[in-house]
Amino acid sequence: MLLLQLQNELWKLFGKKRTYIGFLIFLLAQNTIILIFRFAPAPQARLTTMLEGNGHAAGEYLSSLTFASFMVFPIAYMLLPLFAALVGGDIVAKEAEDGTLRMILSRPISRLRLILIKWLAGMVFSLLLVIALGAFGILFSSFWFPWGGMFVFVPGEMFSLFPAGEGLRAYAAAHLMMGIKAGTITGLALMFSSFNIKPAAATILAISFVFGNFIVMNIPFFEDLQHW
Repeated sequence: MLLLQLQNELWKLFGKKRTYIGFLIFLLAQNTIILIFRFAPAPQARLTTMLEGNGHAAGEYLSSLTFASFMVFPIAYMLLPLFAALVGGDIVAKEAEDGTLRMILSRPISRLRLILIKWLAGMVFSLLLVIALGAFGILFSSFWFPWGGMFVFVPGEMFSLFPAGEGLRAYAAAHLMMGIKAGTITGLALMFSSFNIKPAAATILAISFVFGNFIVMNIPFFEDLQHW
């Protein structure tokens, strides 16, 4: 019965047009970024200078893996929380707003079971959203750049080079962690969605919490407190 109820919840979730907004925006954003990398000379020139200035052959690392990883950072940081919260904020509050939640609760099912099923549906959505982000990145990059090693650069934090196989494993592991991140944000929005508020308010509260956390994490004087 749990699987049947989850299947029904997924039908409802993926029957809404707004569920697909994140996938569509990822498509547009990744294609825009990769076309800029491909046809604007300045970004590739800066990457080449950076690699060769540190004693590495640039041609080996100007690859589809490198550009896929560069696309992931801004999208995962800014857009992924937005779309995870958008769907999570809808899961309960929208049904309460439409009046269907009262009908569902008239059936012989506990509130805990209902929330668990909705949470599981949110986790499935979060995982699929992250898989789409990673798969689209590799796919679109491979149209314009060859396969090769992966170069990852985060100012002040990381300057790393990986062989192609190791880079792909690191790329997959990063998306596994992003799946946990997206699921956490979806669950946070679902919690707010369970309050007596509108779906938009639940989404805004979750996003406010997430970006408030980002702000505190990026204050340099709070470095010793980051593990909290």
